[in-house]
Amino acid sequence: GSVPFLETLRDRAATEGDLWLAEKLTRHANDERRHGQIFAHALKQLNKQVIDFKNTPKPVEKSGEPKRNPFFDAYFEGYTSAELKPEAIDWIAFLASTYILELDASKDFVRMANVLPEDEPINANLKKGILSVASDETGHAAYLREALERRLTAGEVEAVIDSWRTRKVNAIVAMVGSFIQKSGKSPSLVQDGVPTEMSEAPEAALAA
Repeated sequence: GSVPFLETLRDRAATEGDLWLAEKLTRHANDERRHGQIFAHALKQLNKQVIDFKNTPKPVEKSGEPKRNPFFDAYFEGYTSAELKPEAIDWIAFLASTYILELDASKDFVRMANVLPEDEPINANLKKGILSVASDETGHAAYLREALERRLTAGEVEAVIDSWRTRKVNAIVAMVGSFIQKSGKSPSLVQDGVPTEMSEAPEAALAA
């Protein structure tokens, strides 16, 4: 998950002496942990649960290798799996690629929240939770851009952001192409019912 990844990056930043970035990554990891609680609680209210992919057989290619995510394959084209590990990833690549994802996510979450009606308690709480997540994502994008600005000139920052923006467009095209090839059959990320452990999730998660 993203939390262990961010925590490893935090430790790496601290070891390298960048305490400012280490503090930002700590906050980012904590936010992502809270986001998981928000969405788990929302799904519980809707009588849904997230599918546990650890207990789901992974689809394999004919070669026997696990299928890869077409979006991330295209987004990180040219990078090996080893180069994308938190212990090794290039800081500029991490900062710029994550900046694009966080910035776009913040806008997507606001759009999502704005279509929810507020005349029912469940929807009202869900909307509040999603807007809280959107606010966090905006903050994440801000520190990631600042981190880039601490390392690069203004022109270099714009160039690297433009490069990763292009990568995301290409990644979306790749994802859509993969979806079409599968005849529009996209697996659901949720299923009916709520497991016992989720029923004990903190009721205050959405109010965070």
